[in-house]
Amino acid sequence: MNEAVRHRWLLLVIVGAGLLLITLDNSILYTALPTLTIELGASHSESLWIINAYPLVMTGLLLGTGTLGDKFGHRRLFLIGLVVFGAASLIAAFAPSAGVLIASRALLAVGAAAMMPATLALIRVTFTDTRERALAISIWGSLSVIGMALGPILGGVLLEAFWWGAVFLVNVPVVILAIIGTLVFAPVVAPNRAASWDFVSSLHVMVGLTGLVFAIKEAAKGEVTWVLAIAIVAAVVGLTLFALRQRRLEHPLLDFAIFRNAAVTAGVIGAGAGLFMIAGIQLVTTQRFQLVADFSPTQAGLLVSVLALGSLPTSLLAGALLHRIGLLVSIAGGFLISAVGSVLVAVAFQSSFGWLVAGLAITGAGLGLVFGVASTAIVGNVPSRRAGMASSVEEVSFELGGLVAVAVLGSVISAVFSSAVTLPDGVDPVAAEGISEARAIAEGMGDGGAELLASASAAYDLGFLVVMIVIAAVAAAATIATGILLRRYAPGTESGSHD
Repeated sequence: MNEAVRHRWLLLVIVGAGLLLITLDNSILYTALPTLTIELGASHSESLWIINAYPLVMTGLLLGTGTLGDKFGHRRLFLIGLVVFGAASLIAAFAPSAGVLIASRALLAVGAAAMMPATLALIRVTFTDTRERALAISIWGSLSVIGMALGPILGGVLLEAFWWGAVFLVNVPVVILAIIGTLVFAPVVAPNRAASWDFVSSLHVMVGLTGLVFAIKEAAKGEVTWVLAIAIVAAVVGLTLFALRQRRLEHPLLDFAIFRNAAVTAGVIGAGAGLFMIAGIQLVTTQRFQLVADFSPTQAGLLVSVLALGSLPTSLLAGALLHRIGLLVSIAGGFLISAVGSVLVAVAFQSSFGWLVAGLAITGAGLGLVFGVASTAIVGNVPSRRAGMASSVEEVSFELGGLVAVAVLGSVISAVFSSAVTLPDGVDPVAAEGISEARAIAEGMGDGGAELLASASAAYDLGFLVVMIVIAAVAAAATIATGILLRRYAPGTESGSHD
């Protein structure tokens, strides 16, 4: 292996480490959340915002940071992101309250937003051979899935060995090594000074997405409130202003013309719907098996890691064989397989642990096919001068999928629980707000809490079933949508040449 080849693959290792950090922090709190809620005295709403602050802020900034990378250099922005991410990790590790932790998670998102588009853009400009690039991107996509699946396991192990701050402190040594590796191996690419960052556009996106998340949470309560009305207005106005502004800008953060390419659109659906599924499954599965089945955090993390074990081989195969099997089989076929796996999870989670594991593995295998080529479908079908924008679009799709999953599915399971749980006479109505509250009250009742605990467990299981049905429906819809978009993409037409 000559020096140029070795440097290319070492670069992949470096940016992969950065990507692993970003995706780990998306999922590492799923197993840690019950402990964090108790230790910091967080409310149910604060608990969801501890998770949501990270993808929300990141999604709002990603389009802008992709363009900033084009303008100032992706290597430089990657380094800046690493520094911010490391500093925010230290703040989060020693946060004295839920409010400080939410703020530090938002700062983590700033660092992640700077890093994320740079990881894919550096691969795009370094790997010039189409097949080699497809393999590199499939490995990159596999790391996303590994990070998402490793997060709950690592969180569980760290919680059982150390205090909760260790789930953030673990980022720091990786950040230091990644900074050193970037300085040594990352190429210095001439920046595109003509590119520009429009702060107002990023603000529009942030307002729109924040309004959307609030609207989803309020709508789940089943009541029409002034908060819901304001949230809907903010979402509609923010996102509409963003779309209108992009059409007027000479250098928009998002050029909607790229979506005229069916492969780009299919890749966006693949990334968003795929992350919606995996984030939703991880969130509700880790919570259900800790709070209903009394799994330890590590045991719950190991259970959802089956998703990664199922996805890793298919993700690598999809990237390596893309020129032979094509986008249609990989993306639409992958969603079809994951739909079958999701249905199996819904059917088996109460009756057969073995079939549950099999369902998670099948779901992971299907999503691995999707993730292995979704990034290539997006980045490979835009001009190289748009590498930063394409990378941002891909990452926004991922983050938005995870953000919507937590907001929607977290609200769905909460709403189903509240409507289904039956409280014994004299029990504090707070017990109907969530299973954590119900368990805490039941434990304080001694032997008399058994009836409440049984009702709460049954209500949460009903919520879990509803969530899995929603996830399976999303997989089925994505199968149809991407199948239609990619029906003309035969093997060998997975990407064009855009220089």
